[in-house]
Amino acid sequence: MAASRLERIDGIVPIVPTPFASGEDVDWTALRRLVDFAHAAGACAACLPAYASEFYKLNEAERRRVIAEAVDQASGRMPVIAQVNYPSARQAAENAKFAQEAGADAVCVTVPRLFPLPEADLLRYFDRVLGALEIPILIQDFNPGGQTISPAFVAALHRAHPHFRYVKLEDAMMAPKVEAIVQETSGEVGVLAGWGGMYMLELIAAGICGVMPGLALTDLLALVFRLASHGRQCEAYDVFQQVLPQIVFSLQHLELFHHAEKMLLQARGVLDAARVRDAGMVLPPRHAEHIRFLNERLLALLDRLGMARSGGAGNSARSRL
Repeated sequence: MAASRLERIDGIVPIVPTPFASGEDVDWTALRRLVDFAHAAGACAACLPAYASEFYKLNEAERRRVIAEAVDQASGRMPVIAQVNYPSARQAAENAKFAQEAGADAVCVTVPRLFPLPEADLLRYFDRVLGALEIPILIQDFNPGGQTISPAFVAALHRAHPHFRYVKLEDAMMAPKVEAIVQETSGEVGVLAGWGGMYMLELIAAGICGVMPGLALTDLLALVFRLASHGRQCEAYDVFQQVLPQIVFSLQHLELFHHAEKMLLQARGVLDAARVRDAGMVLPPRHAEHIRFLNERLLALLDRLGMARSGGAGNSARSRL
């Protein structure tokens, strides 16, 4: 079995965005700073290159190098989950194997949703991907327009491949589904909430093991997660209600999210520039103005909580409880 430091997810697993220099080249130095920020902000692992990393705008060599650079920069301080998204099972398996050999602690694979596929075909797809790996795998099911994988699918795949350990769901009203997956797998498959963590307070009570949001809110959401997990719901809500407007606004459109995420990281002093690679949305002035307004409120919240704007020692949620 290949070595992995990802023994248990319990908290925030942010998606690290891809920073771009002028000319839209990947800014590799900035990427390393983002990995450092994830660790300093209390992430229990970090994932890339995913949708929030603009993976679909990266070529094959860039996707692989993003993983290798992140693993090298994390240097064992924090598990790295390599996202491998391909409609082709062959490509997914080959790139998942590369990620394993590059030192990733787990691989995240998105359910292929280019066209609707029955669960029997999806089982065959993931059987092939899992067969190529020894490290844990996390399956992301993002399909806002239709059916998502069922608890029975999750349980059947886990029985066949015990290293299928986690599933990221982005359904609406999914608390009953979380509870069903936990029950049908005896808790052996952890459920993570996506969609920016928008529904995390209800879902923590339902049994999720973590949240996969954007990177810029990692420390604040880690604090919310810990407070709620320790039964301090009102305190968790007091923080979360001040973070939620940014999540709701940015997730109206994925390309809007890229701008909002990078502008907040720039406001926090982590990124020098908030560049998004084309094809992308030209940010309307009104949207940019509102993002700056929301960012100022989040910076003020960090200051009130005594949390470092750019991350740092003592900034993790665990140290505050």
